[in-house]
Amino acid sequence: MALFAISDLHLDLTGSKPMDIFGYNWANHDEKIKKNWNSKITSEDKVLISGDISWSMNMEGGACDLEWVHQLPGTKLMIKGNHDYWWNSITKLNNMYEDMGFIQNNFFTYKDYGICGTRGWNCPESDNFSVHDEKIYKRELLRMKNSLNCAEEAGYKKFIVMIHYPPISEKFMSSGFTDMFEEYGVEKVIYGHLHGESLSKAVTGKLNGVEYILASADYVKFNPIRII
Repeated sequence: MALFAISDLHLDLTGSKPMDIFGYNWANHDEKIKKNWNSKITSEDKVLISGDISWSMNMEGGACDLEWVHQLPGTKLMIKGNHDYWWNSITKLNNMYEDMGFIQNNFFTYKDYGICGTRGWNCPESDNFSVHDEKIYKRELLRMKNSLNCAEEAGYKKFIVMIHYPPISEKFMSSGFTDMFEEYGVEKVIYGHLHGESLSKAVTGKLNGVEYILASADYVKFNPIRII
């Protein structure tokens, strides 16, 4: 049983949001993901999807894209991205599919790891950080802590975290998220959100004992990457 990751699927089976407007590499990107996914992932594996799953603005459209993910092999664990407006009650979401889990103030597992996470937000050191941003940032810090605490209270001592937004600002400064990851001894952090030119600002590799892994679909060439 292996663990894989990918982020920012940006699905839209209705065809109303063609992704190739963001670059030729996004043309038919869902077909690329499906082909690569099916070539390496089995029903025994788990896949971490760190947000921006569907462009849909409501659950009616989102359900179609979730069904597409459901048809792929493996167990899929997901967090919310900034474009996942379809995301509704976490209880309802977690009752939809046996092979799909949604994280918000809760956690799932992979072997002896607790899989935790939250959407995250712009960090205080980011450009144009506002009072409104600070409110959401603090709420997301609390959700991350709740998720980690749930896993810790269940007896888990090893953690892998998903967060949609980069937990380190474009100025390469630490944040409340990075401090928390170090406090809990998180081993790996999977994130996304960055595309195009912003990929040059991505932090990857080990920092203060934590491994940061960027899994944006275009960054990994629409091919889920093996984490463990």
